[in-house]
Amino acid sequence: MASHEAVDLGEVSGNVFDVVWGGPGKTVLFSRTINGLTNIWKYSLQDRSLTQITFGTGPDYSPMPDPGGKGIYFVNGKSSGFLTAYHVHSKESTDIVSEEATQPAISPDGKHVMYIALPAPQRNELWASAIDGGNKVKIATGETLGTGTWAPDNFHLSFEEWGGSAGTKNYIVGADGSGLRQLPSMGDTPTNPVWSPDQKSVYATGFEKGSPTPTVWKWTVDGSNPEKFVNNCGQVTDIDPGGQYLLGFAPSGEKTGIYEVSMSDRKCISLLPGVVTFNVVFARDGKSFLYAVASRGEVTIYRQPWKDGKTLGAPQVGLKVPFAFPLVYAGGNAYDFSRDLSTIVYARPGGHADLYLLSQK
Repeated sequence: MASHEAVDLGEVSGNVFDVVWGGPGKTVLFSRTINGLTNIWKYSLQDRSLTQITFGTGPDYSPMPDPGGKGIYFVNGKSSGFLTAYHVHSKESTDIVSEEATQPAISPDGKHVMYIALPAPQRNELWASAIDGGNKVKIATGETLGTGTWAPDNFHLSFEEWGGSAGTKNYIVGADGSGLRQLPSMGDTPTNPVWSPDQKSVYATGFEKGSPTPTVWKWTVDGSNPEKFVNNCGQVTDIDPGGQYLLGFAPSGEKTGIYEVSMSDRKCISLLPGVVTFNVVFARDGKSFLYAVASRGEVTIYRQPWKDGKTLGAPQVGLKVPFAFPLVYAGGNAYDFSRDLSTIVYARPGGHADLYLLSQK
């Protein structure tokens, strides 16, 4: 069993990642971002000195000392990509964004989409646009942002901001950037606030301090303090049109699968145990729910008939996508589909990177 030694880099300012030992001697190598530039730095544990060892625009990342002592390997490159809408009936594709972007969320009417653009390291932008990419509006900028859900009015939306001393913060806002409002704290790392059908409440999933299982919180938009709604029932992602059941999933672990929460008695009910997906939503008519499964280079969207909190029969193939796309990218969902399965929006990540050896002198 290998031995490990804890190293506190808390005194090093800036964004630090890709931390590795710097070969023989008491040094640590890591990528560090300052003023938008990411380079390789070296930290001495003996004299606590900090030295920049690569320069330029970067980004430089993944440092690794050469086993023979010749120098330090690192990767230099920049990510790129597109966010694309695929129209099922016409089989045509339209690029919504011609840059790296992820976490698309389509409005209930299928006419709008919000997403996170990734213009630079440690910089995210939340945008909303028409489903064809027109009428773009930048809503927020931050170090790490995440899309939430659209309200039933197809105008208001939720999003989250992670990191910083204040922890995760959740917001509701109009698609034109108006009426920005921060939600109160709901445990640790609350995420993906889901709107109730009457838009008077939101439900967010988070973790309480010291607890390994998620908690669903309810907050009334006109109120102040959120209330704990149910424990240990996965990530909530939708609510049925009648407002009687929350729908959600657990992506991994012993409780992997799709779940619902009965609003009347606040019980967690397993619907499809063992299903591995990254999102689940009700169809527009509320008579079934939809989820995507990736396997063997393809993606299939399944439709599970559902009524009054109970599944009806086995899942059916709602749509077999004629190409593959990632379900997860850059820390969040890489896809979404409209409730009528007429449109799929997905991330197409790309980029170029080179491996360098920085010789020791």
